[in-house]
Amino acid sequence: MKKQIALLTALCMALCLLAGCGGTKTETPAATTAPAAAAAPVETAAAETEAPAEPVELIVFAAASMTETLTTLGDQYMADHPEVTIVFNFDSSGTLKTQIQEGADCDIFISAGQKQMNQLDITASSEVNTEGLDFVLEGTRFNILENKVALAVPDGNPAEINSYDDLAAKLGCGEAMLAMGNSDVPVGQYTQKILAYYELSEDDLAAAGSVTYGSNVKEVTTQVSEAAVDCGIIYQTDAFSAGLTVVDTATAEMCGQVIYPAAILNVSQNPDAAQAFLGYLTSDAGDAVFEAVGFTPMA
Repeated sequence: MKKQIALLTALCMALCLLAGCGGTKTETPAATTAPAAAAAPVETAAAETEAPAEPVELIVFAAASMTETLTTLGDQYMADHPEVTIVFNFDSSGTLKTQIQEGADCDIFISAGQKQMNQLDITASSEVNTEGLDFVLEGTRFNILENKVALAVPDGNPAEINSYDDLAAKLGCGEAMLAMGNSDVPVGQYTQKILAYYELSEDDLAAAGSVTYGSNVKEVTTQVSEAAVDCGIIYQTDAFSAGLTVVDTATAEMCGQVIYPAAILNVSQNPDAAQAFLGYLTSDAGDAVFEAVGFTPMA
C-alpha cells in the first residue's frame, strides 16, 4: 500500500514538472501607436505659371479730334496689356454714327458731341433719336472730356483776325475767308451756333464765297495750316496738335459746352475689355495725356 501511494505521488510530481517546462504561447499585443502618416508628395516641377490671357481685339470709334491723344494712350495701354490689340477708327462723329448704324464692328464709341451719341441711345429723346436706334450698352455711357471751340489762324495771321468779334466784322463785309466743318460734323454745328450768335447767315456767306468746308475737324485744320483760308473754327486740341495759333475760344453762351460722351456699344463682343480700356482713359495716366493738349477730363 505504501508503495502504491509513493508511486502515485511520484507520478503527480512528474506531471507537474512537465507542465512547468512546456513553452507557453503569448500573443503579441495589438499595436497601440498610429501608423506612420503617408509621405507628402514630392514636388517634381516648379509651380505652374498663370495661363496667358486670351487675345482680345478692341475696336474704338472716336472723333477725329482725339486722333493724337487716343493713339498715344492706345500704344501705352497695349504695351502694358500685350493680349489686347486696339484698332482705332477716327472720323467725324456723324460719319462714325452712320457706320455703327449700318453694322460696322465697334466696341467703344466716343463722340465729339451729344447729338451723335443720342442718335444711337434708345434712352435719348425721340426728337433726337428719331429712328429709335438702340446701340448703347445700358449703364456705360458717361461724359469723358470737355473741349473748346477755337478760332485758329495760319502762321503770321495775315488777315489780322484776333477774336471772334474781328471775324464777325470781317465776314460781314466780305474781308475774310473762313473754314468750318460740315453741318453733320459737331465742330460744324458749333460753328453754326457761333454764326447765329453774331446774326450772320451761313447761306449768305457760302453764296459770297466767304466759307469753305471740311468733312471733319482735321480737314478744317489742314486748310488753316496750309493758309488756304484766313482762319478756321476748330477745337483747341487740334490747334495744339497742328501747332496753330489760337486767337480766341468760344464761350458757352456762343455755342454751348463741347462735351465728349463715351459708351460701350451693346453689339460689343468684348464689353469687359472695353470697360477696362475706358477705365484706363479716365485714370491719372489718361488725364495727363488729355490735359497736355487742352482737353479737360470730366470722368
